[in-house]
Amino acid sequence: MYQKREPIHPRSIKGVFRTFKSSMLLMAFAVFYFLPWVRWDHGGSVTQAVLYDLPNRRFYIFDLIVHPQDIYWLAGALIIFAWLLFFATSVVGRAFCGYFCFQTLWTDAFMFIERWIQGDRPAQIKLDKMPWNAQKLTRKGLTWLAWLAFAWWTGFTFTAYWVDAPTLFVEFFQGTAPHPAYFTIGLLTAITFVVAGFVREQVCFYMCPYARFQAVMFDKETLIPTYDYNRGEGEKGRTHLARGLKTQDERKAAGHGDCIDCGLCVQVCPTGIDIRNGLQIGCINCGLCIDACDEIMDKQGWQHGLVRYASENEIETGKKPQIFKPKTIGYGFAILVATGLLAWSIFNQAKMDFSVAQVRSPLAVLMSDGRVQNSYEVKINNKLTRPLKLDMSLRDLPKGELEIAGTQKEIVVPIDGYINMLVRVKQPMTTRGAQQRFDFVLTDKDGEIPPTSMSSTFNMPR
Repeated sequence: MYQKREPIHPRSIKGVFRTFKSSMLLMAFAVFYFLPWVRWDHGGSVTQAVLYDLPNRRFYIFDLIVHPQDIYWLAGALIIFAWLLFFATSVVGRAFCGYFCFQTLWTDAFMFIERWIQGDRPAQIKLDKMPWNAQKLTRKGLTWLAWLAFAWWTGFTFTAYWVDAPTLFVEFFQGTAPHPAYFTIGLLTAITFVVAGFVREQVCFYMCPYARFQAVMFDKETLIPTYDYNRGEGEKGRTHLARGLKTQDERKAAGHGDCIDCGLCVQVCPTGIDIRNGLQIGCINCGLCIDACDEIMDKQGWQHGLVRYASENEIETGKKPQIFKPKTIGYGFAILVATGLLAWSIFNQAKMDFSVAQVRSPLAVLMSDGRVQNSYEVKINNKLTRPLKLDMSLRDLPKGELEIAGTQKEIVVPIDGYINMLVRVKQPMTTRGAQQRFDFVLTDKDGEIPPTSMSSTFNMPR
């Protein structure tokens, strides 16, 4: 029931897919690790380009400021990412796992560190089998120390997206950073160190749910790293190079295929599977086995493609895979529509919004001069990167008089902030119990924002 984990030491390989995989890793790390240090003028006290400011309920993403009222953007983005994952999975299988998954990226980085300190696969295997001595302790210790430093930098960087990065860096080493920051950095350091350094492929095999639900989305036209068993096995199966079995003609005459059973495709696999055994849950579609096989084919002077991205139908029938099928077209259309709607919503974001809530107790007050007074709580939210100066007026209440409680002479909303006001409206008494609809109108004195209105009700006493 419980299988002991056998350490996997992937061999380094060069090729098209290794280059693409490394490029994605470098690009992702460049964005993740350096973005918190980018400075940006948001017009206020916040100078970080990307900051999730939870205390003030703001998300700053360069010139885009996300307010609590805009949280549906997050839902829209998650829906788009989900459909994009479905689309990619139906076309190229688990390519997300192989090139973009966090677990894959950090495990890959830890493997680079391990290879840099301990050497390639043969040296790592030799070191593992070696009894504990000064050499093994030194190499293992340096590896773990480098992993720990990298893991700490990961935890710190994640935390720096929630507070000002330079301030956090100084306060961390001064011992004055907030306690949640120390806890978050410590927790993520430990998780990264253990999961990327020791657990590795076990996440893909046993812990990750995406492997399961992506696997059930495959069909016979999905492109996945595939071993062409017709070409590789022949009639009598694969076999090593030997006298009389060194050329394709000799192997074909003897009933053997092009696979020389070198095992390199297994040695380079980060999850340790044998692609020749067919589709497996451990395959993350990274394509490194393709690079390995192509390297062997080049040495033999044979054609590439013994292991390649191919569909099940292509291997069985020889027909080219059908990428544009109803499922992928549907996903693509949904992605385009959802992306268009989200972009339209972001670019047409209201620069200001406000709400009006009538004070219910008392609902209406009869004044000594015979007029009736209603009170309202008005909240104005400024989404601009400049102070907002406003005029407030009434519409559809011709005899109404507006009064703003307090000493303020004009309405000024601070940069990316909000104000709450108590507003009183008075008008002559009419029929008892009558109600009249009217609008509060806010006008930007600078003219950048068109007049904005909000409906409310004026109530007469009963």
